Amino acid sequence: MNTQNPILKKSPYSHNAIDFKSIQTQHFLPALEESLALAKRRIETIKSHSKATFENTIVALEEATEELSFVSHLFHNLLYANSNDELHSLSEIIHPLIASFDNDIHLDSDLFSKVKSIYEQRAKLKLNSEDSRLLLDTYLSFTRNGSQLNDKDKSTLRNIDEELAVLGPQFSKNVTQAINEYQLVIKDSKDLSGLPESVVKVAKHEAEEKKLEGWLFTLQMPSYLPFVRYCDHRDLRKEMVTAYARMNTTGPYNNQPLILKTLKLREQRAKLLAYKNHSEYVLEQSMAKTPEKVQHFLLELLEVAKPACKKEIKELQEYVDKIGGPNPIQSWDFDYYSTKFKKEKFHFDEQELRPYFQLEKVVKGVFAVAEKLFNIEFKRNKEYPVYHPDVEVYEVYEKNGEYMGLLYKDFFPHANKNAGAWMTSYRQQGLYQGKIHRPHVSIVCNFTRSTPDHPSLLTLREVETLFHEFGHALHGLLSKCHYRSHSGTNVYRDFVELPSQIMENWVEEKETLDLFAVHYQSGEKMPEELIKKIKAVSQFQSGYANLRQLQFAMLDMAYHNTAAEKIIDVIEFENQVTKDLKPFPIIEGGSTSVSFQHIFAGGYSSGYYSYKWAEVLDADAFEKFKEDGIFNAKTAQSFKENILERGGAEHPMELYKAFRGHEPDTKALLRRDGLL
Repeated sequence: MNTQNPILKKSPYSHNAIDFKSIQTQHFLPALEESLALAKRRIETIKSHSKATFENTIVALEEATEELSFVSHLFHNLLYANSNDELHSLSEIIHPLIASFDNDIHLDSDLFSKVKSIYEQRAKLKLNSEDSRLLLDTYLSFTRNGSQLNDKDKSTLRNIDEELAVLGPQFSKNVTQAINEYQLVIKDSKDLSGLPESVVKVAKHEAEEKKLEGWLFTLQMPSYLPFVRYCDHRDLRKEMVTAYARMNTTGPYNNQPLILKTLKLREQRAKLLAYKNHSEYVLEQSMAKTPEKVQHFLLELLEVAKPACKKEIKELQEYVDKIGGPNPIQSWDFDYYSTKFKKEKFHFDEQELRPYFQLEKVVKGVFAVAEKLFNIEFKRNKEYPVYHPDVEVYEVYEKNGEYMGLLYKDFFPHANKNAGAWMTSYRQQGLYQGKIHRPHVSIVCNFTRSTPDHPSLLTLREVETLFHEFGHALHGLLSKCHYRSHSGTNVYRDFVELPSQIMENWVEEKETLDLFAVHYQSGEKMPEELIKKIKAVSQFQSGYANLRQLQFAMLDMAYHNTAAEKIIDVIEFENQVTKDLKPFPIIEGGSTSVSFQHIFAGGYSSGYYSYKWAEVLDADAFEKFKEDGIFNAKTAQSFKENILERGGAEHPMELYKAFRGHEPDTKALLRRDGLL
């Protein structure tokens, strides 16, 4: 491709690193149009062959959209990690263009006839396992996306996909803007009672940055969570929790109309493709396979989690009564009194841990874990351009010197960044322009940044979040697939969380904590007594934690298994579905759904259950590590070869059994959580 567009031109940096400093918003649409035109020419070449073969059709289709895939990934990643009004406006043009092109491919009868002819000859082709998987995936991508519809229905499908392509980004934008807009400014120092000194200092710094008097608290997680856990002022906790619950229910950022529209379009699409509903369509390509199996799985966990949660809330209320707190406790009381109760019951305060979790040392720790397990190392390189000053870039190598990829880390919140934490890819591993290329992956989080007089100190949960996203990054970085569409995290949704969630297990282990958990002032290692407390509290209120996740999963399944015409009011529907799943009274006018980006903007629709499904996988898999030693070289190598390197090149159950020796045991999760 001969182009001067900085998005598409060859990078002047090592390993083809993205030239972020040269890329501007106005470059995206021309880059997309150029890569679209190139892809269309390649598609025409594929169609022109008199005889379709695996190479000139199936592999050629894989390669046809290389540049387009890169441009769309780059745009999408910046839209969520470092956006602006221009990017959001551009998304309303770019996402429909991409959706339209995808339909151009899948709805092309001539192209499908070639794919189908090869698929019908598959027994004679003597393909290896990954080639066979590519052929199956390609065939299903056509049949599942309208290739066999009549012309009228194809036109309808096009319109639906183009509408859906706009709704997801708009939903996400509304959540980000609502979070950014809310401010709780405290001017009386008495109202800061209970808040840790480090939290107060950050709040003061945040206020000064915005030229406000007092202390600033926001709905960003590093501000919100410590506030609701430690602030003694009950009315202020209520204000904060209520603001979060209602932030996208009314006004300019109201997501309720977008939800109703999305549900109708998803249902219409599924029925057009001869599926009963959206869930049935999505789950066809999953380990679970059917909505019925997912429901059975969730109910199996609910049977244990719900009574456990009820018992935990009763125990907490008894503690609150003893110390003269409110009866009954409400949702804005739970985190606050739970934190106090945990401290009394286990003589444990999570704030005791933070001095041992300085961000820079935790990063070195997660690198050290990867080095011990998988023989890889990370070398920071300051020469690479980045899209934001907070971002750092690392080159990743096998111990033998083999280059494995680039890792970008972006850890602090700012106004143009989505809340939460995620891993993503800028370049995927696999076949690209005739060669196997190594990946460029990114971890994006929202941790409390350091201030001039205080380092960034993480909570235990934030440390687990970093290990979680790092597990996804390893899945991308260690991939050794032939095709990009199989590499790294391109796996079934209910398998993708295994590499991430299993990494969280190492956080509780002394062998791991000894690698990095040292006091930021004294340099002393975390005492063994404190490590034992981490273990002891790991099962604290696990019934509540499980029920909370099950509530999200069941709400997701309810939305996508209920006729869209029956869902008239989002808040009313959510309240009806979750009334027996919420341990506290519903906040009037509040809603989880309106900020539920996973299912309305993030690809997890009818897939949120996969977090619990993958917890079963990771609990069962980590039992193997516990049996053999958490840094056992042979076990780690097996996990690397059978799970991390293979991506979606084979069916995930076969990959799992190759590592574990048997199918996952559901009771492993309940054992780990102390619920059996």
